[in-house]
Amino acid sequence: MNEIQMVDLSGQLAAIREEIDAAIAEVLSSTHFIKGKPVSLFETELAAYLGGAHAIGVGNGTDALQLALMALDLQPGDEVITSAFTFIATAEAAALLGIVPVFADIDPATFNIDPTGIEALITPRTRAIVPVHLFGQPADMDPILAIARQHGLRVIEDNAQSIGAQYRGSPVGYLGDLGTLSFFPSKNLGAFGDGGAVLTNDAALFERVQMIANHGSRRKYYNEVVGINSRLDTLQAAILRVKLRHLDGFARARQAAAARYDALFAGCPGIVTPGVTPDRTHVYHQYTLRIRPDGYRTRDTLAQHLKGAGIPFAIYYPTALHELPVFREAGRARWGDLTHTVQAANEVISLPMHTELTPDQQAYIAQHVRAFLIDAPVIQTYSIPLSV
Repeated sequence: MNEIQMVDLSGQLAAIREEIDAAIAEVLSSTHFIKGKPVSLFETELAAYLGGAHAIGVGNGTDALQLALMALDLQPGDEVITSAFTFIATAEAAALLGIVPVFADIDPATFNIDPTGIEALITPRTRAIVPVHLFGQPADMDPILAIARQHGLRVIEDNAQSIGAQYRGSPVGYLGDLGTLSFFPSKNLGAFGDGGAVLTNDAALFERVQMIANHGSRRKYYNEVVGINSRLDTLQAAILRVKLRHLDGFARARQAAAARYDALFAGCPGIVTPGVTPDRTHVYHQYTLRIRPDGYRTRDTLAQHLKGAGIPFAIYYPTALHELPVFREAGRARWGDLTHTVQAANEVISLPMHTELTPDQQAYIAQHVRAFLIDAPVIQTYSIPLSV
């Protein structure tokens, strides 16, 4: 059996190497490394793939969040409501602009922001809601959008982990006023370096994001606002164009791997597999388990067991955002009851998940997880019939 990788970028590249090499060679021949034709082509193709009007390629996913906030003209002291159970970039982009992140609790079944806790956090300073579509599954957008309409708030979807996932038949990213994407190499649609995008159906917001990302300028040497310099370079756009054509296949491979994991863990005590609500699709950026503490069997002791067996894993996320030193400072953030968030941070563990994951590798991983949880022996020739 090949060595198990948390993310197997080499295997994915091998399958599409000729297409990638040709795309890179074309850019090298053109020498148009900034704002070359592949950038605008990728933006058009990305928007079409997601069923939206506009996409703006930018430097990375964090820039995308910052640009979305800047496009809405949020000011220092304004507040945005988001999740405390996510990567720091979501709140960091707000804090960098002097905006106060306000943390709502999560739905324990999906790890996404719980809409029922949002209204209690709204104040006269609240300007926007930033739901994060975590691990590959959309947040519950209809009630979030209804709350936003009722209170005159804007909605920015952090879609860094869930490109192509659908909510009630519509791809996420264009349901709110703005959406953001990351093309970090390990993402479902990953570049060979940094990259990101801002999504919107609003023509005015589209033009404003473009302007802010270009030093606040619509035309050269005429700067209208204080902006930043953030752009997707031509090489990354060319690579992403190739990979976008394979994204549906990538998603199917991840979903098949998740179904195999589900079958392998069926009936195992002390473990909760990812919940998928019937009105959404899950594209499994991560396959994240919850390990219910039972004596010495905890998430952390399972992690040590897997480490000893040479099985990679990750913990997304071991510390809720409100517990990080950066947000403990008075006035930097505020939050309500985060009971489910804190519990998730203590229980989650993510297993290898990528497009090249094989049934044999998953069986090996699952037998070690099950052996630890139920004190079963590890049999190196472990095999079960898989129907998925």
